[in-house]
Amino acid sequence: MKAKSVVVSLLTCFVALTWCFGQDAMMGTWKLNEGKSKLAAGSPKNHTVVIEAAGENVKITMDGADASGKPTHNEWTGKFDGKEYPVTGDANSDTRSYKKLDDRTLEVSGKKGDKVTISGKVVVSADGKTRTAHVKGTSPSGETFETTAVYDKQ
Repeated sequence: MKAKSVVVSLLTCFVALTWCFGQDAMMGTWKLNEGKSKLAAGSPKNHTVVIEAAGENVKITMDGADASGKPTHNEWTGKFDGKEYPVTGDANSDTRSYKKLDDRTLEVSGKKGDKVTISGKVVVSADGKTRTAHVKGTSPSGETFETTAVYDKQ
């Protein structure tokens, strides 16, 4: 009986550790911290970004406002493998790709047709509490922008 308890305890610890180390630093709900961000005029503003598992894929949902202040909602489902996957609800892109550079860094690119409209990097801090997106792009009206959006994990 004692041996069985020890085995069950060890197995429980192993499963818990595997789950903790298996969590991706990007996953979770992120809220825009406008005070720490440098948002360019004419750039979209994503107030909330939710990154979650969707089977073997990742789903990213962004809610915010466009340059004129109208509410926006877009969704992307794919893998962090650098391949293009469709995005819905984004006036600036039809497809988006994310490439995992390391455990805390993603490279992002968005296209409208064959034209790259956004590109940049997303980095999660070492403590996992902050996510910073450095993005350059061209708005649907043709204006170029460069923005740094800082998000706090919720």
